[in-house]
Amino acid sequence: MRIFPIGFIIILTTSVVLLMGWQLSLNDTFTLNLTSLLQPNWLSNNSIKLHLTWWPRVFTTLICGAALAVAGVLMQQVLRNPLASPTTLGVASGASFSLMMATLYAPWLIELSYSFVAMAGGLIAMGIVFALSWRRALSPTIVVISGLILNLYFGAFSTVLLIMNQEKLAGLMIWGAGSLVQTGWGNVAYLTPRIIALIIVAFLFVKPLTLLQLSESGAKSLGVSLTKLRIICLGVAVLLTSLVVATVGIIGFIGLAAPAITRLIGVHRLLPKFLASIFIGALLLTLTDLVIQQLPDLMSIMVPTGAATAALGAPLMLWLLPKLAMRSQTHTETVLTRHSEQGRHLSKYTIWIALGSVFIGLFIFSCLSIGNQGWSWIFTTGNWSVLEWRLPRLIAAILAGAMLATAGTIIQRLSGNPMASPEVIGISSGTALGVIVTLFSGLSSSLAGMYVGGFIGALSSVSLIILLNRKTGFQPEKVLLTGVAITALMGAIQTIVLAGGDPRSYQLLAWLAGTTYYVTNSTLIPLAIATAISLSIAFTCHRWLDILPLGETSARSLGVNVSRSRMLLLFLVSGLTVSATLVVGPLSFIGLMAPHLARLLGFSRAKEHLIASILVGSTLMLFSDWLGRQLLYPEDIPTGMVASIIGGLYLMWGLRKL
Repeated sequence: MRIFPIGFIIILTTSVVLLMGWQLSLNDTFTLNLTSLLQPNWLSNNSIKLHLTWWPRVFTTLICGAALAVAGVLMQQVLRNPLASPTTLGVASGASFSLMMATLYAPWLIELSYSFVAMAGGLIAMGIVFALSWRRALSPTIVVISGLILNLYFGAFSTVLLIMNQEKLAGLMIWGAGSLVQTGWGNVAYLTPRIIALIIVAFLFVKPLTLLQLSESGAKSLGVSLTKLRIICLGVAVLLTSLVVATVGIIGFIGLAAPAITRLIGVHRLLPKFLASIFIGALLLTLTDLVIQQLPDLMSIMVPTGAATAALGAPLMLWLLPKLAMRSQTHTETVLTRHSEQGRHLSKYTIWIALGSVFIGLFIFSCLSIGNQGWSWIFTTGNWSVLEWRLPRLIAAILAGAMLATAGTIIQRLSGNPMASPEVIGISSGTALGVIVTLFSGLSSSLAGMYVGGFIGALSSVSLIILLNRKTGFQPEKVLLTGVAITALMGAIQTIVLAGGDPRSYQLLAWLAGTTYYVTNSTLIPLAIATAISLSIAFTCHRWLDILPLGETSARSLGVNVSRSRMLLLFLVSGLTVSATLVVGPLSFIGLMAPHLARLLGFSRAKEHLIASILVGSTLMLFSDWLGRQLLYPEDIPTGMVASIIGGLYLMWGLRKL
């Protein structure tokens, strides 16, 4: 390794050692506190506290950080995606969902073994992902998409359960954010031998994993069994993640941040990357936890370490991003984003039929609904006043679905990354962060005030993306990593807010899940204007969207100014996302799913892909908004949650075509 990576690790190590030394010198003498690790004074409360809580917590953070870092390196290497992380396969969300279900419907399982329930949920999630991608020999693209679908499903159901059972699941929110509070050496004794054994297994596969940097045909010609290698390596990564999640909760960002930081500081060979990631993951998690322990009163317990790690690690990633080496876009090109000459043609007749179907759906869903007396048809009841609040919600759902689908199509074609979506580039997260700060800082609780706060947050995200990427020509991988860091920061703050138990947090949760509840006629007109302008601009840029996925060199040879076109498309995606997010919340999965669904229907050329994505996104949102108000009447399920469930069903069915 070069000087800078070693120096960076030394700085992290020094920071951890100094903070540990300072905490050990607060009560009694430093020597006595240090000896409490092995020989505690059972007559001293401070010595007992250090021996049974502080020291186990330090060792737990070191072990868990190293485990998650190794899991992250394995997943990014096997899936060949810089955004892959231990949460990619749905392990963390599966564990969280299984605990929610057990808490509500089988509490005896929690009493039997809390860790077993969480680990079982994680392993079941892994099994589902493997089952969905088995026919394609665990192809990286199929595994990534399967994991994303599973995450959406577990997230959707978990959010519905949380909204409907706020008090029962309040404590689980703290665990779900990663709480490292210890009451003895039991977790250390349980984790250490298992994690060390799995890390040794991971190191045994360094050489064949290195060959994965070649093409699949190249790796096979050298005698590598890709299916077996993927099963073993992904299995090791999932087991590492499951052990950590079952013991201390969800601390997923370390698995993404440690390999990313390792790559950003200039470590690219696999063996040094493993070693550097282990040190960085362990030290970053420990440093964060030591800082949390210095918070006053109950804040040190209530602020979850997993969320705080993202809050501290995200700015660190942003600081290191200027060092990211340039890569050709063809390195991240996938079957989901590659141009195809055999794409299906979308005729004008088909477009008009699809648009007519959307309007017919709008008419039916605005007139048909369930109420206190059962199903009712507005023509028979004559209650025309309900249209005043039904129509704005349904129309807003259509417009928001169209804008988010367009934004998702552009960013996936621009980046060549199947995991890209409006949320991943950080615009939705910036908007949500602005709303959170406005609401909980007391600046404003009105709808207009939240809109202003969200717009400022979105502008801040766009400015940060432009500032960090302008000099490198808006290189796709770097833009995505910038967005991931911003998203992680927003997610951390959101998790801390939800774990705090503030009643306003559940109103915020419904908005974040994608509800159209707050839409009125006054917000609908600006949304319609923004939609018309943005979509018109998007269709004028369709030539760029056909050329840019071919790679930077090919695009320049065809006369495209790559840096300028990328910047303009990024601005367009920002405008589309901001307009939709401010009205209906960050429905990023529409931007993720609609382009995939359109491609599964056979549309790969940019213009047809855009039209099909818009129609799919609009229809999905329209039906989801109506269905969310009928399923559990009078409860209102957020539109985003329903859309993720419906769209995910078709995605899973369509994976066989990829």
